[in-house]
Amino acid sequence: MWAILRKYVCYLRFGLMELIKTGGYMRIGFIGLGHMGSPMTKNIIKSGFDTVVFDLNEKAVSELVALGASAAATPKELAQQVDVVITMLPGPAQVREVIAGPGGVLEGMKKGSTWIDMSTSSPGLGRELAPKIAAMGVGQLDAPVSGMAKGAISGTLQIFVGGDEALYKQMLPVLEAMGDPARIFRIGPVGAGHTVKLILNLLWFEHAIAAAEAFVMGSLAGIDIDVLQKALVASPANSNFIEHDINSVFVGDYDESFAMRLVCKDLGLAVDMGRDLGVPVEMAALTEQVHRRAMRQYGENGGEMLAVKLYEDLMGIQLRAER
Repeated sequence: MWAILRKYVCYLRFGLMELIKTGGYMRIGFIGLGHMGSPMTKNIIKSGFDTVVFDLNEKAVSELVALGASAAATPKELAQQVDVVITMLPGPAQVREVIAGPGGVLEGMKKGSTWIDMSTSSPGLGRELAPKIAAMGVGQLDAPVSGMAKGAISGTLQIFVGGDEALYKQMLPVLEAMGDPARIFRIGPVGAGHTVKLILNLLWFEHAIAAAEAFVMGSLAGIDIDVLQKALVASPANSNFIEHDINSVFVGDYDESFAMRLVCKDLGLAVDMGRDLGVPVEMAALTEQVHRRAMRQYGENGGEMLAVKLYEDLMGIQLRAER
């Protein structure tokens, strides 16, 4: 009964012609129900897709089952039941284990199904697995996201997709259930999505350090934080970080929705990618080390903005705005 109702909602959501174009109704499997994965899965369910979930966190699984999802006992069992497997995992080691390890997804996927990896992972891992996946007749996309937990909750994530263009178009209804249609991009072949996501994260955390230095200097020089921010926003030195993202620090919020251990993992992947490409990565390596220092000082579960706090504490001040 529930499966029929979900299909009906899916028809209403995407339209009959869209479903015909994409090959019909798709059953979705989602593995990895953390801060990002759980709200992403909720949006898939809300969009009308029949959904199967797997995670080691039984509470997260139960919450989604209460919303209409089914639960699988293993990644292999999940893959046997669905047309599309989505993974949203902490990093390459977990992706490899879930996909290619014993009892993993590849042992259960059927010909014609698709794997979409939405984790922030290594471009090399996807390319390494690609020949085996293709030989099985399984489609493959990497589709990491940007937009933090609030974007996952609202279904407005930015999504960077690597893989075959025809498969990308076929999977758009699934991706649009989680992301902003205007900000879902096919970047290139398998691995391209992961590459852009690592570059994006690297630049963002480089901005965090640069902004921390600038605002701490301004504060110690006696300049009001509000005035300094307005001046920088109106200048050629403006950035999204200076204009928007650092505002949470000004009210004492260092954003615990993304843990420092994941920040350092992502920065390490970006540094490794640069070195593999033969690029001098002095700034990237320094950015990684500053964040590792912050993780050492404040703990691996601390928020992603703690590198700014590191500068505050070094100089004995707090960056707070009168707002």
